[in-house]
Amino acid sequence: MSLDNRYGAFIDPGLEVQPLARGILDGMTFAVKDVFAIKGHASSAGNPDWLRSHPAAEEHAGAVRRLLMAGAALRGAAHTDELMYSLGGENVHYGTPVNPRGEGRIPGGSSSGSAVAVAAGSVDFALGTDTGGSVRVPSSYCGIYGFRPSHGAVDMSGVIPLAPQFDTVGWMAGSPGLLLRVGQVLLGAGSEGENAPGTAAVKDKSADNEPRPGVSTLFVAKDAWRLAEPESAGPLSGALKLLQAGAGRSEETEIAPEGLKAWMDVFRELQGNEIWETHGSWVQEVQPAFGPDIAARFALAEKLSGQDQNAAASFKKEVVNRLRNLLGEDGALVIPTVPGAAPLSGGDAARLEFNRSGAMSLSCIAGLAGLPQITLPVAGPGGLPLGLSVIGGFGQDLRLLAWANQIWKPALV
Repeated sequence: MSLDNRYGAFIDPGLEVQPLARGILDGMTFAVKDVFAIKGHASSAGNPDWLRSHPAAEEHAGAVRRLLMAGAALRGAAHTDELMYSLGGENVHYGTPVNPRGEGRIPGGSSSGSAVAVAAGSVDFALGTDTGGSVRVPSSYCGIYGFRPSHGAVDMSGVIPLAPQFDTVGWMAGSPGLLLRVGQVLLGAGSEGENAPGTAAVKDKSADNEPRPGVSTLFVAKDAWRLAEPESAGPLSGALKLLQAGAGRSEETEIAPEGLKAWMDVFRELQGNEIWETHGSWVQEVQPAFGPDIAARFALAEKLSGQDQNAAASFKKEVVNRLRNLLGEDGALVIPTVPGAAPLSGGDAARLEFNRSGAMSLSCIAGLAGLPQITLPVAGPGGLPLGLSVIGGFGQDLRLLAWANQIWKPALV
């Protein structure tokens, strides 16, 4: 039976895969962003020209297989922005999924359909990908829980890439408990992967045993908080108190003396160059039809290709060292997920770019440093959802998820 698709979350609501074994996700259903390989299914990556130029998958993506082996059933392939290169969720080819918790508001992208599927209750949880904020932003806009893991912590095999040095498999759920349970499946075997230059392969340090919840010091990044929209600052600050009460101590700090815009600019430079390395040949060969905003981003990526990236790479390494040293194993950084509530649908190009830049100024923090980040839903002005994020130490994914599950009480925020 096809899923109820009244919110337009799914490009293929009839896609179903039964569990492959019994496990801790027995009885749970999940959707996948339409970039994950599902045996016999051809992924669109949000673009019809991609769909027609790529065959159906011969096997499941690694993360999907792990969930099926844990007892979950796959129900539906969810919409994504074109080639995952957006944070808005508006797709000129396939339409825009409807935000169930923000009438007339964008759902956020590029894991738009995954977020809407969870927010609408169509599935219990959903997989997305997060390169520049594509799980965290739609989770915030749709009022659900979302998680981006440490870079390299979750198997990316069978997932269409965007910029591999930043790409992660993320997930979304309606409760912190389920977010943790999915994490125990995807992170629990101590998966290893690539990290920033000069660091060892990541292994979740709590993966082999029960995670040790607890945050010794919660750092409040004042420079990140200054980006919160005035009407959002009050509700977010109230929710912050709950996190502070659950930590050993709280301390204010400035993480970016250079300014977070400088961090975002470096992220965009490195990301854009790598995106063209990844997809430039396909773009030149196929000449795909892109929406205006996506076309402009690929044009910028092409300009960045071949340019000297040494300064940007050096700056990224400095950010990695700075944040990982600050947080250690049991520290955490708290920031707004995005500056405010989901923007209205149908904004012009200038407004879209303004919204995107504001979101990326915050999402680039964990992205540059390769750190795990959880976004927690907060009721904002007029009942619109907001997101409050906690960034944990590198490889401390399960510790962060367990701590959030232990101390976060939605009724109190």
